[in-house]
Amino acid sequence: MKIRLITRGALVRLGILFLAIALAVTIAWAILLRMPGSSHRGPLPPLTDEERGLREILRRHVERLAGDIGERHTARPKALAAAADWIEGELRAAGYEPAREEFDAGGERCRNIIAEVPGAAVGGEILVVGAHYDSAQWTPGADDNATGVAALLEIARAIRGASPRRTVRLVAFVNEEPPYYRGSGMGSLVHARAARGRGDRIAAMVSLEMLGCYRDEPGSQSFPAPFGLLYPDTGNFIAFVGSAGSRSLVRAAVGSFRKHARFPSEGGAPPGEVQGVEWSDNWSFRKAGYQGIMVTDTAFFRNPRYHTPRDTPDTVDFERLARVVAGLRRVVLDLASP
Repeated sequence: MKIRLITRGALVRLGILFLAIALAVTIAWAILLRMPGSSHRGPLPPLTDEERGLREILRRHVERLAGDIGERHTARPKALAAAADWIEGELRAAGYEPAREEFDAGGERCRNIIAEVPGAAVGGEILVVGAHYDSAQWTPGADDNATGVAALLEIARAIRGASPRRTVRLVAFVNEEPPYYRGSGMGSLVHARAARGRGDRIAAMVSLEMLGCYRDEPGSQSFPAPFGLLYPDTGNFIAFVGSAGSRSLVRAAVGSFRKHARFPSEGGAPPGEVQGVEWSDNWSFRKAGYQGIMVTDTAFFRNPRYHTPRDTPDTVDFERLARVVAGLRRVVLDLASP
């Protein structure tokens, strides 16, 4: 048997290759994944009185959408319309005059629901905060995405009397789920394209996508390779995610959240082709040329009930959802007044 020895030159070249890979990983982490501030570590503080009240309000919202109404999509048009009517009613009760953005999809008349807090400055710039209210077929959609809609409603209620520099546009989107996902009938894509056509100066878009699943056991969190080497394997945090072009927005949102909330948080802005980075309404806004990010519990990377009939209100962690929403209310105000 012939044994080939590795020459010194080959070892040097191999060492240079390893150094180059390590340098590339370090640069990528510093540019795309490193976030300002520090994620909360250790036990969570007791809920404040405000957070306890918020927890029960969020519970009622999720139970209404995912319990009383249930599946919400064009195959069940009455339920989809009932959800839209209820959202409009909640916005009116909070002091808004919601507008409808109507279009046809799947043989049904569908609508996005829009409410705004006018901005006082920054040249007509707009911050869009959105959540889709439809659910996938065969699932009541408690985490996906009644939790996002509940957060949207309570953010709307909290900022109603604010005077932000940017206009805050709050949108409940229809048809994020298949078969409309990334198609012409996707509500957020309809809105983003119309905004681009009008020349709306959307400075940023924040998609609230699944906010209510948290797990404390090691190994409960997964990531697309190789990101599992860089992030925790315990699913107890909220994630801020956007493509590389939205890095500054991801960093601003994470920095704001960590300033205001004592809750674990992670952020990143890898290329949009990475699995899961643009799997929500933020994708629509990037396609229209705007910055967009997603705030999420990471969906199927953590939640075993994703897109199943088991995605029910009793599986939502309302205590931690309340902590996250309390922080996000402050994030929205910070992003709206840069």
